[in-house]
Amino acid sequence: MFIVIGLILTGMLLGYLLRRRNLRKIHPAITVLIWLLLFILGIEVGSSEQVIKGLHTIGLEAVILTLGGTLGSAVAAWALWRALYKRKGGCA
Repeated sequence: MFIVIGLILTGMLLGYLLRRRNLRKIHPAITVLIWLLLFILGIEVGSSEQVIKGLHTIGLEAVILTLGGTLGSAVAAWALWRALYKRKGGCA
């Protein structure tokens, strides 16, 4: 756990030190790496017999929590966008 926290803090420090540099090329690389991590996570979950055997026990509660979390995040993002857009003098 300390390694993860250390990596996050190191990244924050580097981001702070490099904030004035042109880092346009790093954003596509980050996106590709996130996709790769999600793909590898899917492979890991799919290869776990315990997870595959337990899929039928997940049930309606997990689906409701997933949909609620997604819907809540979308509504919060929309509200934040709307609040920030109104502050800039736009007509939202």
